[in-house]
Amino acid sequence: MSARNPGMHLDLEWVSKVRVNTQAVLKRAQQIQGRKVAKKQWQAAWLLKAVTCIDLTTLAGDDTPSNVHRLCMKATRPIRHDLLKSMDMHDKGITTAAVCVYPSRVADAVKSLKAANSSLPVASVATGFPAGQTPLKTRLEEVRLAVKDGATEIDIVINRTLALTGQWAALYDEIRQFREACEDAHMKTILAVGELGTFTNVYKASLVSMMAGSDFIKTSTGKESVNATYPIAIVMVRAIRDYYLRTGHKVGFKPAGGIRTAQESVVWLTLMKEELGDEWLDPHLFRLGASSLLADIERQIYHYVTGRYPAYHELPMA
Repeated sequence: MSARNPGMHLDLEWVSKVRVNTQAVLKRAQQIQGRKVAKKQWQAAWLLKAVTCIDLTTLAGDDTPSNVHRLCMKATRPIRHDLLKSMDMHDKGITTAAVCVYPSRVADAVKSLKAANSSLPVASVATGFPAGQTPLKTRLEEVRLAVKDGATEIDIVINRTLALTGQWAALYDEIRQFREACEDAHMKTILAVGELGTFTNVYKASLVSMMAGSDFIKTSTGKESVNATYPIAIVMVRAIRDYYLRTGHKVGFKPAGGIRTAQESVVWLTLMKEELGDEWLDPHLFRLGASSLLADIERQIYHYVTGRYPAYHELPMA
């Protein structure tokens, strides 16, 4: 991960002046989706880049030590070795960016990765994920416990009530406290954009989260009805750009929820390249939160190498 974002004092004047031009955002999103997608070896290269930016995730009620172990093994070897070898990429150390689990599964993930001699980061959701509707004291304790168990990245959720009612100072204070509880762990702040109502609110919540010291801002928990959409992403990355121009601090971006196809992952990378530049095409400033995306990327790479699509049994389960 990159150098930390130290944050800044809460600039309510900056926040209050925010206005988002909805039509311009929607037009820009259409432009990016309309780009012609790269083919053949260029597409394969973009897909391998996407793999290295995935936070491979399991956030299910039936998570067990065994399926967390399987997730960790897949994260360390995300694409079948023979496929990488035929592309001359087998010795480039391709892994996903991290694994992401619930706080109670962090110790299992750390143990599995340590046994595999892997230094892959373990990310944990926290702060009453996904709703964030538990008392502040327990949300802070959850962060501390995940860090204690070995999580080096914490995906916190904001209190949407504060954002919807315009209590930006209270939201800033809560996120500052989460940031302190994270200690040395990097903090990704989930805005749950599907529950924020307007683009202007999304932009304001992005700004306040960055001012409070978030290292990444993330679209969604994946549990809302609206998750990562391109228009919302444009609003968030423009906030990242404005914050960088004003402070000199680079904040990362993580879309999550509903990202399932290889083609979508290339569109997300294109959006980052066009809006923020090549520096944001790297796991220290860009992550894709996904559980089923990797399977489709591996399927497309199999097709690129062999000329046919694999049967189900030909690729190991993610």
